[in-house]
Amino acid sequence: MNQTALSAWQVEESGFPSNGTIEDKLRFAVNYAILAPSSHNTQPWRFLIQHDTLQVCADRSRALPVTDPFDRELLISCGAALFNLRAALARFGCAYDITAFPYPSEPDVLAQLRVHPQGHLDSAIAALLPAITRRVTDRHPYPMKSIAPGMQAAWRAGAADEGVALSFVDAEQTRIEIAELITEVDRVQFQDAGFRRELASWIHPARASDGMPAYAQGVHALLDFATPIVSLAIRTFDVGGGVAASHRRLAQGSPLLACFSTTMDDAPAWLATGQALQRVLLIATDAGYAASYLNQLIEVPQYRSRLQQLTACETYPQILLRIGRGGTPPHTPRRPVDEVLR
Repeated sequence: MNQTALSAWQVEESGFPSNGTIEDKLRFAVNYAILAPSSHNTQPWRFLIQHDTLQVCADRSRALPVTDPFDRELLISCGAALFNLRAALARFGCAYDITAFPYPSEPDVLAQLRVHPQGHLDSAIAALLPAITRRVTDRHPYPMKSIAPGMQAAWRAGAADEGVALSFVDAEQTRIEIAELITEVDRVQFQDAGFRRELASWIHPARASDGMPAYAQGVHALLDFATPIVSLAIRTFDVGGGVAASHRRLAQGSPLLACFSTTMDDAPAWLATGQALQRVLLIATDAGYAASYLNQLIEVPQYRSRLQQLTACETYPQILLRIGRGGTPPHTPRRPVDEVLR
């Protein structure tokens, strides 16, 4: 485990430069932005600070052309980083305004955030800042305990505040149907040599500050080329020991499935989904819940409409989460701020 790459998670509020310039404060907020989740832990973001303004930019060099050919998940990841920025600035009393996609001729500039006294200050998201450093993706089985009353309403409201719908599946039969589809789409993806090569490039042992490290759940099975191909689906939680996750075990280990969805399927919708995702993840973390992703059904187009029917979500499913009471798996590494900030 690379301790240097994990040190990013040790950022503390006491380090905020209260007496510094706005640039100093924006730079400190980026320490929280880089802790956002991203597909394959690609961390596909860049930040540009100039005086009182910060731009969140897409780093297309870290795209996943096979898994994510339209950069949908890339923009969702950047949206999650943007939400962390908002939470940090709100926590430290820095009012701001945000303009999404401020330059039509510059599609890589996803959002521009300007700090000024007359800007917006959201106390509700400020309270979520401590959860940023505690959030982890937990791919282990979750106990089949019911979700506390009121949590679904809180998560749905959090997503709605970002303009994204959130629907839930807890009925056993529907979870089994979704699990069966996931087993099917796992086979489809792993039959694609390009998908396997792309995935392998992000679990390479030489990666120290990004990608999925060897200690992450399921990676040892991925590196074992004698393992049957279906058992390599690390996004299902049960690939330990090279044993494929059966669809019924998957359903049993997912007390609640949550589907984020939008009425449009374009860059603004993807950026909003990322902000909604991170807001819900932080609310869940704050309440002692864990989550992991089951996005295969969205990544393979022919399965997306079936997921929409099973979850009764909006027209375009964007993210499928499993939520439950998790453990405390280790964090994944992060690139240093100096590498992503100009």
